Amino acid sequence: MAKTTPQEFIRQVQAETKKVVWPTWKETWMTAAMVAAMTTILAIFFLGVDSLFDALVASLLKLAQ
Repeated sequence: MAKTTPQEFIRQVQAETKKVVWPTWKETWMTAAMVAAMTTILAIFFLGVDSLFDALVASLLKLAQ
């Protein structure tokens, strides 16, 4: 493999950086809103599943006594 000099590396990094397309402000907010919504929905779902398992284990332990 050919070695790259530090100057050439910096030029390559600058060239690649110019190709980056940043999201718009609207896209950023929409993505953040979707993440918040999905996190909330999943939190509620796992709360329900956990509550169900808690009730199941509690009833099984009550039977064992």
